[in-house]
Amino acid sequence: MRYSPGGGVDIRLRCQSRGIRAASCLKVSQRSFTSKGTEDNSKLHLNKYSKRLTQELSQGASQAMLYATGMKQEDMHKAQVGIASVWWEGNPCNMHLLDLAAAVKAGVQEAGLQGMRFNTIGVSDAISMGTDGMSYSLQSRDIIADSIETVMGAHFYDANISIPGCDKNMPGTIIAMARLDRPSLMLYGGTIRAGGAPSIGRPVLDVIAAYESYGELAYGKINLEERNQIVQSCCPGPGACGGMYTANTMATAIEAMGMSLPYSSSSPADSPEKLKECRDAGMAIRRLLEMDIKPSMIMTEAAFRNAMVMVMVTGGSTNA
Repeated sequence: MRYSPGGGVDIRLRCQSRGIRAASCLKVSQRSFTSKGTEDNSKLHLNKYSKRLTQELSQGASQAMLYATGMKQEDMHKAQVGIASVWWEGNPCNMHLLDLAAAVKAGVQEAGLQGMRFNTIGVSDAISMGTDGMSYSLQSRDIIADSIETVMGAHFYDANISIPGCDKNMPGTIIAMARLDRPSLMLYGGTIRAGGAPSIGRPVLDVIAAYESYGELAYGKINLEERNQIVQSCCPGPGACGGMYTANTMATAIEAMGMSLPYSSSSPADSPEKLKECRDAGMAIRRLLEMDIKPSMIMTEAAFRNAMVMVMVTGGSTNA
């Protein structure tokens, strides 16, 4: 199987037909955000879904509810972007996503759009592994997809930015984007930084060390105190498991497919680059809205082949 340079053939043709170089089609820069950010979105046809609620005289109750959320009259003409975060406190992969969602919303607002944050559920494979709790993992993917589709569809949001962090989160968000087929981006929550316990000769650790150290303890290679130090030191903060396991593999494949911004799968969860990506996402989603670029134009057969090649060349998880 070879890398296919035609992975984004549909999107490239779309760009070329509008006089834009294919390579710059999704490039985020200050130049890509023009004065249109202050223009009436309805004149640019960016709010073609949300106008069903915000512009029709018969939807006064809908508008009253939106005013109650803090929206102003001038906001009623803006395209609405659903910002779906798979946030919860009980997992390092996801515990920082609420903060990332706030940064994404700030970028969306700066781009002249109206950001609407909402949440969905998740399951930590690393926490539930080895227990009956793992039986809930795969079904969480479909719950994520269903819940994002439900909120987006019920509230007529014009575009979606989803922020997953752990394993089944990524395909769940992408499935929802494919079903809705509205301008969408996935912003990966990012990988965790390496841990370490230098005092016992383990300067670099990741979550796998917590599994392996159980065998080392059983065979007498380490004592209980050393085992405890490994377990307490291998995961130092927010982010997905540090290796080409399911989360990083899925994020890499989805970036190769074209559904996230460049380097989304590479920047650590707590890095300045990740926060910059969050702010840039607003201008990127506006560009997708202006060009009416949908997931069906990006996720072509060739794009899926590119993603599969990327999984193989990086030695990624077979879960992908």
